[in-house]
Amino acid sequence: MSNSIDDKKKLRDYLFGFISDNKKNLFEKNILNRTRQLTVVLENIYQPHNASAVLRSCDLFGVQDVHIIENSNRYTLSEEVAMGSSKWLNMYKYNKAEDNTTACFDKLRADGYRIVATTPHEKDVMLDELPLDQKTALVFGTELDGLSDIAMENADAYVKIPMYGFTESFNISVSAALSMFHLSEKIRKSDIDWQLTEEEQVDIHINWAKAVIKMSDLIIEEYLKKEEK
Repeated sequence: MSNSIDDKKKLRDYLFGFISDNKKNLFEKNILNRTRQLTVVLENIYQPHNASAVLRSCDLFGVQDVHIIENSNRYTLSEEVAMGSSKWLNMYKYNKAEDNTTACFDKLRADGYRIVATTPHEKDVMLDELPLDQKTALVFGTELDGLSDIAMENADAYVKIPMYGFTESFNISVSAALSMFHLSEKIRKSDIDWQLTEEEQVDIHINWAKAVIKMSDLIIEEYLKKEEK
């Protein structure tokens, strides 16, 4: 079977026959609000509660892709907090290079992203001042140490959330949620072509269907055998 969009559509439609009309309608509705104009990068996040809360926010704000850098910490989830959100997202892990942060940034730049480090400190603009004329990758670090020196040195821009209290910063999951809410709303109200392409929508529909259909791999295998005949 080829990877043409028509063949992908046929597979999607076949898989949709195994899910309820309610779930299918949700898939068709939610895909229209998914975006890759904004993406989230997590560097060395190890607290399961925070890691999971960020994924939940990504799903709820329609941010489809999450890039996870594992230099010194493994990314672990609390399913109780994530509430299954990971199966609706495309997650990319960087843990094979000596410097996974640079590997991640190189991949994002090749895909047209501006790398924006979130920091309450120097060289930054406020969240509402951040330009969105280019695809934007928001990078978040750990609560204790923040972003690594490599991430800070190699970012294209720096952004912070306005704060008016005594505490130095928001916790990582709150910071990510506030940033995604503000920027995703700004993108949706703009003239930017922020929605997924038709082929991206079909690919994600297939992944979503696979996530909810029991033994989906076997079903797809049988489908492909029939198509080859």
